[in-house]
Amino acid sequence: MTTTSDPLSTTFAALADPTRRAILARLARGDAPVSELAQPFTMSAPAISRHLRVLANAGLIERHVRARWRICRLRGHELRQAHEWLDQYREYWEQSLDRLVDYLEREVAVPDLPPHAPRRRRSAPPVPTLRTTKRRLR
Repeated sequence: MTTTSDPLSTTFAALADPTRRAILARLARGDAPVSELAQPFTMSAPAISRHLRVLANAGLIERHVRARWRICRLRGHELRQAHEWLDQYREYWEQSLDRLVDYLEREVAVPDLPPHAPRRRRSAPPVPTLRTTKRRLR
């Protein structure tokens, strides 16, 4: 893994691996010794240690020794920062989709059929495509 001074990049690089995400999911339920974290995986102890080191370097977990056990604990600060960064884009897409819905309801309304006209039974009215919508806007 490439080292960087940008904590957000380090966090996302650590989250990119499914094994590390599974470890974080387990730690979300509470502290756990390294041996317990390694149980679900068919990999060597050094491989698990490397995953834990990546998570610790990203600030996502902290490790400490209790008696003869190495205990890992989830740290929420870096995850919170990643969540806040992603939340900006969630808000952007929600607003964009809301504007699209408003536009479609306003501009591409499907007319009601007169009461005497036969109703379609097999499928819904055709959905306007981007191409037909662009033509209408010209």
